[in-house]
Amino acid sequence: MENTKAYSHVIWDWNGTLFNDVGWCVQVINKMLSARGIKTLESVSEYYNAFCFPIINYYKNVGFDFAKEPFEKLAIEYISLYHSGKSGNCKLYKNTGLVLEALKENGVIQVVLSASETGNLLSQMGEFDINNYFDEILGLLDIYAKSKIDIGLDYMRRKNVARALLIGDTEHDLEVANALGVDCVLISSGHQSREKLLTCNVPVVEDITQILEYFL
Repeated sequence: MENTKAYSHVIWDWNGTLFNDVGWCVQVINKMLSARGIKTLESVSEYYNAFCFPIINYYKNVGFDFAKEPFEKLAIEYISLYHSGKSGNCKLYKNTGLVLEALKENGVIQVVLSASETGNLLSQMGEFDINNYFDEILGLLDIYAKSKIDIGLDYMRRKNVARALLIGDTEHDLEVANALGVDCVLISSGHQSREKLLTCNVPVVEDITQILEYFL
């Protein structure tokens, strides 16, 4: 079946868009803050207020002192904690598989574009048997989550993408979409609040199934 809508591609963010790890991220950062005697985040709302890209600014927002510990050291500790213990309990958002299948059947080419390190990303996604839905899975070469714009631009050039829709859950995803010259829809169930996303002046949906309205 062919896609009858204007978009040839959908570019998915991973964390907070397809993969629900918000609660786990709060637990991990609180463990690091508590170990240093820094005030922990008391709610997801506090996390929303602090979280941003580049990630180094998020670390500043929650209270880490780079004069005492460099960002690079903190990032290594965070990734180690994130990929241990309860990280395996995180799941895909409800109906993610159904949406991916529907888009595939409609001829939409799907890509994952993530600020996660590629090896970690592939390992995490491999737990859910969904990799076959994607033309490519694009992550970063390191763990410092600076930006995914360059790898996105490279994909757009290599594949000569006609028209794509980028789906994410943060202001940074809109920045990426603008840099790639593609449209953007944001999902408010991820790493930033609906209120913050509404200031981006692009469509904001509450549930992943609403994405199908842009293709089917």
